[in-house]
Parts: sequence; C-alpha cells; structure tokens
Amino acid sequence: MRFRAKIVDLACLNHFSRIINTIAKLAKTCILRLTVCKLYFILSDKVANGGASMWCELSQGNFFDEFQMEGVAAEHNEIYLELVPENLSRALKTAQNAKAVKIKLTNKHCPCLSVAVELPSLSSSSRIVTHDIPVGVIPRRMWNDFREPSVPDFDVSIYLPALKTMKSVVERMKNLSNFIVIEANLSGEMNLKIETDLVSVTTHFKDLGNPPWASEDGCQSSAQDRDLESMAEACIDIKKLQQLLAGQQVNPTKALCNIVRKRIVHFILLHEEVSLQYFIPAVA
Repeated sequence: MRFRAKIVDLACLNHFSRIINTIAKLAKTCILRLTVCKLYFILSDKVANGGASMWCELSQGNFFDEFQMEGVAAEHNEIYLELVPENLSRALKTAQNAKAVKIKLTNKHCPCLSVAVELPSLSSSSRIVTHDIPVGVIPRRMWNDFREPSVPDFDVSIYLPALKTMKSVVERMKNLSNFIVIEANLSGEMNLKIETDLVSVTTHFKDLGNPPWASEDGCQSSAQDRDLESMAEACIDIKKLQQLLAGQQVNPTKALCNIVRKRIVHFILLHEEVSLQYFIPAVA
C-alpha cells in the first residue's frame, strides 16, 4: 500500500487548502478514500442517530502535479484512511507561499500522512518543514460502511440563495432557537423559519429556481402531479446548518438543497472540480 503526491501550482495548493479547511469545519474526524483518479472525504455519522453525513469528491488531476498510489490489492486499488482534517488543514496553512508540497503515506511509529512543505529561503537551498499526521488504516472488510450515501427520493429540489446571505440570516436566528425549519416548493420559493414559544421569525426567498431534475427525473413523481406551491419542510439542528455555511470557503458555482419532508435535508455544493454533499437529518 503506497501513496505519494505533489502539488507545485500555488493556486491549486491554495484551493486544496480551502477545501480541507471547509471539511475540518464539518468533521472532527473523517475518512480519506484514495483512488487512482479521485480523493473522497467522507463523514458518515449514522443519520439514524441524528448525525450529519458528508461526501466530498475531488479529481486529483485538478490539484496534483504528481499522484501515485497502490491500493491494498490489485482488484481493490484503493486506500481508506481515518484522519483528523484539522491536522491536515494546519499543515497546509504553513504552505501558503510554498514552492511545493509533497504528501506521502509513511510509517513512523504509526501510519502517517507526511506533508513536506518546501518553503522559499534566502539561501540557495530551500527549507523543508514536515508535518506527520497520524492516520488509521481502515481494513478492507469495513469499506462498505463508507459508500456514497444514496440520495433519498426528495419532495423538493431548489437552488439556494447566496450562501453569504443565508449565513447571516442563520447566524442571527441561532441566537433564538436550536432548531430551524427549512421549507421550499417547486416554484422557486424557500423559507427559513424559527418558531419558539416567544418568537416566530421567517425569512422568505423568491425566484430561486428549481433544478431541471426536479421534474424530469423518472424516480421523482412528475411535477404535473404535484402542487408547485405546496411547501415541503424539515426541521433541523441549526448548528449543523451554521457549520456548513460558516465553513464555506469553496465558493460553489451551484448550490442546491433537496428536502425529504420531515426526514432529511440534503445540500449539494458544486465547484468546477469539487462536489460536496451534506446530509442533515430532520428532528422530530
């Protein structure tokens, strides 16, 4: 089992660093799945226990100048590692004007991802700072626990308003309640609501638009059968939503949310070479 990769391009490095930073805000620990073409960051708190789950996928070719890996076996050419993303995020913070960053799977007392940051120096030789990040190697028999979560058969799919706007609304609301109701319909309307014994606050968004699959997809009942104005709603933990919005350093080109009435809110943030899915279960 071997893995080594190198980033030389500074823009790619900074972009990669922002993605890791976003993931560190969403997950204390996560699984890094390495394949020949892609990297996946996976958080699978059991949704049944009220945990959120995350699936972030990036194509390695868009970030790395070199990328070599050999998985556990020829027919299972993948590696699954458990790590604390905050540690990787910290290591990459030291690389903001690096000449190159090399990431390698090593074994120093325990399995580690060694991040070697080559920094420019005044002399001809460059300085190299190495961070060893302990990782756990996930055995093959447990890989099935980290498959891509299936997208539930949703009632409504809608584009999100500007995430900055949404973030400031949610930050104000979180002082009033621990829970927030998200509701949306197929006419491009979405509401964020707080309801407590003392206060009821609603923010309305209009003309957001609904993704084309909301009506085309065969597994979704066709839009003709449904009332376009009727709202599908789910009440979720406001802290989990705030974490997602606060951690957003990857300005997505598309951001949308799917709501399964009273069951789950599924967010999808797309950027050219990155997709992040985040599932927040509804509270009863």
